[in-house]
Amino acid sequence: MDQILIFIIDILKITLPALIVAAAMYYLVKKHFERDYKIRLLELRQKNVEVVVPIRLQAYERVVLLLERITPSNLLLRVSGSGHTASDYHRTLLAEIRNEFNHNMSQQVYMTDQAWQQVKHAREEVVNLINTSYQSLEDKSKGTDLAKRVLENVLTGEIDPTGRAINFLKQEIGQVF
Repeated sequence: MDQILIFIIDILKITLPALIVAAAMYYLVKKHFERDYKIRLLELRQKNVEVVVPIRLQAYERVVLLLERITPSNLLLRVSGSGHTASDYHRTLLAEIRNEFNHNMSQQVYMTDQAWQQVKHAREEVVNLINTSYQSLEDKSKGTDLAKRVLENVLTGEIDPTGRAINFLKQEIGQVF
């Protein structure tokens, strides 16, 4: 019996330090792999930022350009109403807004939902302004009459349908970048 007890004590003298060393090694290797994983994740995020940030900035720039292009005063200067009936000019203006918007629709992927909602709301306000101005004209009006009425409505109502959205985008760019 004493020999068995001595044998068990001898085995414990050998296995206990080995178990302690194995546990310590496991802990150290685990910590090393966790640290390595965190470093790799940080490097991946850094590379992602280097790629995504310029794309996001470009998206905001393009959307601000869209808003500037559909601002009534700029739109009316770019798309002349002379030589058109008010009805034709009305359709042309709405088609121009639709084309500009559709051309830049993919930029919403890089923007916050609130920013994109501001852009959509600004577009709707411009379309409503043009529609309201068109509906207030007589049947045989010219395109220049529609342009004048839109500008009158902007000036008298002190409406800036795209200004709020542009300011929102600028503030968001300042906060994010």
